[in-house]
Formats: sequence, structure tokens, C-alpha cells
Amino acid sequence: MNSIDEFINYIQAMGWGKFIRIFWFFVFFELFRYLFVDVIMLLSHRMKLRLTRTKRAEALERFRFEAPLISIIIPGKNEGKHLYKLIRSLNEQTYKKIEIIVVDDGSDDDTPTIGRDLEKNGLIDLFLRNEIRGGKASAANLALRFTKGKYIIHLDADCSYDRDAIVEIILPFYLDENVGGVGGNVMIKNYKESLATTLQAIEYFDTISIGRVVSSHLGIYRIISGAFGAFRADVLEKIQGWDIGPGLDGDISVKIRKIGFGIKFAQNAVCLTNGPNTFRKLAKQRIRWDKSLIRFRLRKHKNVFYPNQGFSLANFISFTENITYNLILNVKWYIYFFQMIVFYSSQLEYIILINFFLYTFTNYFKFIFFSLFRPKSGSLVYYLPYIPLMVIYFGYYLRIIRTTAYLKEILFKASYNDPWNPPKTSRHAKELGL
Repeated sequence: MNSIDEFINYIQAMGWGKFIRIFWFFVFFELFRYLFVDVIMLLSHRMKLRLTRTKRAEALERFRFEAPLISIIIPGKNEGKHLYKLIRSLNEQTYKKIEIIVVDDGSDDDTPTIGRDLEKNGLIDLFLRNEIRGGKASAANLALRFTKGKYIIHLDADCSYDRDAIVEIILPFYLDENVGGVGGNVMIKNYKESLATTLQAIEYFDTISIGRVVSSHLGIYRIISGAFGAFRADVLEKIQGWDIGPGLDGDISVKIRKIGFGIKFAQNAVCLTNGPNTFRKLAKQRIRWDKSLIRFRLRKHKNVFYPNQGFSLANFISFTENITYNLILNVKWYIYFFQMIVFYSSQLEYIILINFFLYTFTNYFKFIFFSLFRPKSGSLVYYLPYIPLMVIYFGYYLRIIRTTAYLKEILFKASYNDPWNPPKTSRHAKELGL
């Protein structure tokens, strides 16, 4: 009997009871949260959109009638090569009543020359420069001091935006007066450049974009991307802008929620960004991102869990869901894998193979089904051959990166030594407990 026959016989001999005992992690956690809940919430979200079409039309009319000034701030270091293309993208926006402020955070390239040329020729409203690098939060706060708009949009210089992106990201403020911040829909622009960027594009399509539609619909959306985020100016004033140090995207989102304002995800406000084009670069990016869960969810903003006067059930659920599925179940997966080795060592190759097929089938279903709910699906056929690799990408590569980040932050508070932020700023943030 060959291996294929043995594998088929193994599956045929497995009853539902044994299947649940062996694949409980997939059935009770992965399948439930990332398929059943997402499908139900997406259908509910689509129904809500249809029922509120009139409300959306009225909100759009109010927005156009009011025509508020919108301040666009672009902080960054060594971003000169991106600025002309970005400003061209902003000038093509359907909404024109904007001011553009660029902040150079101690660049050592030609950013100062390019920025001043843009200002001189009237292509941007203001160019500012930190002679000594202070970090992205410091640069954003400098820009904030000069803004005049009712709404502030924070952009990354290396991105491009759909022509109606500004309208789409501001509209939620007119749909709900309690909204304090709105996140745009970031997608991968260079998805054909390498295997790393292709897998990221699939991840952004499903896990990130669709996941944010679901969490926003549930009222537990937790991070406004720094690549494309919009804020009420008065709300930013109340929270005193961005705290210094890394992790500013997730941190400012929590600060807004903690003072009683909601944050929403604008799926149709599409931003295109270049993802890291190698797995080494991607690992560095994700380690920086993943350390934020420990630093902000378990350390800086842990009072979200306290039953005090400012307690919010939505914030509690948002934090709990985030910590459960990204930290606790990450540990649980290692326990599951150890159990399989100890109790089912003779069947381990079959178990790994069945897990691969289960996740691959689920990923194909999600990718195709979720395409009905994406504003931009691109060429679905291009991505289909890569779907099986997502099992390795999600199940092993990103899991190992996530685990590494958590251990570094728990044991060494490594985010304070991240070269992405200036050492002096990180030291100051550590002293202040930020």
C-alpha cells in the first residue's frame, strides 16, 4: 500500500469525534473567528449599507455644502524622491479645498531642496524642517501646530491615493458626529514585484482590509493606519496630538477611543503603498508592528481593563479580542503543536497535511467570497496560485515573527531601542512611560 492510499484510509477511518479532538484549534478558533464571524458580519455590513443609502447621500450633501478646509500633513525622513508623485496624486483629488504641509524630519537626502521648491511653486502650502531628527510623531505634531483645517489627514509620502479618497475618508465624520478618527483602506501597490509582496497583497485583501471592515462594523476597530488616516482637529487637540516614540498608529487610535470618540474604517478610501519586497525587510517591519501589542495593549493603556469611571465596554472588547487572538491563541498554538507531537507522533505527517488542506480550502473560499466585498479586487486569477502558500505565510512565518516580537518586548522592552525612532526620543518616551 502506498502513502497516498494510507493517507486516504486514515481520513476515511477518522470519525467526527477524532477529527474534533485533533483539529480543535482550527475548528473552534480559526474557522469560527476568521470565517464564520467574518462572513456573517460582512453580510450584515452590506445590508446596513443598503439600508442607509439615503443617510449616506445626505451626509455627502452636507459635506459638499459645508466644504470644510482639510489639512493634509506629510511627515517623514528622506522622502524627497516620493514627494512630486504624491503631490500630483493629491492635486488629482476630486475634493480641492485642502492645504498641504510637508515636514522633513532631519533628512540627509535632497528632501529640503525638493520641499522648498514645491512650496516656492505653490504646489504645497507649507514646508517645515526639523534640523535634528525627532521621529515621525514629533514631525506630525510640528505640522499640527500650523494646520488650519477642520479635519487633519496624515499621509505617508510613498503612497498614492484614489481620486475620491479624501471624500471617502472624511464622509464617516458626517455620518456619525461621534467619530473622532477614520482609517483608510491600504493596499499593496507593488504586488507583482516579489513573492513577499504578492503574499502581502493577499494578506491586505483579506486579513487586514476585510478584518477592519468587520471590526469597524462591530465597533471594535482599533488602529488607524499612519499611511492614510483622518482626524477631527478638535479631537487631536484634546489628546494633544501624537505621543513620541514608535507605534503611533495604534496608540493614537486608543487615545481617541479612551476619551469617548469612535473610530471607523473607510473601505472605499483606497491608498496604495509599496510593501517590503523581501522577507527579511518584511520581518523587520512586522516585528516593529507586533511589539506594539505588548507596549500599548498590556502596558501603556492597560487601564482599559479597569472598571473605573472611564470604562468602555467597546474598548474592553476591542482589547480583549486583540490580545486573545494575537497573543493568547498564539501561545495556545504552540501548546497544540506540542500536544500533536506527544500524543499523535505516529500520525503527525497526516495531521500536518490535513491541516494544510483545511486551511488552503478555507483560504480559497475566503479569498473568492471576500472579493464580493472589496472595492478593488484586482486580477483574482493572478493571486489564485499563491493561495496555498498563505498557510505557510500565516501559520509559520508570521507566527514566528509575532512570537519573536512579543518575547523581545516582554523581556527587554525592545521597542524603545527600535532604530525606526531616534534614540533620544525613545529614551524620553521610556522615561515618561509612553
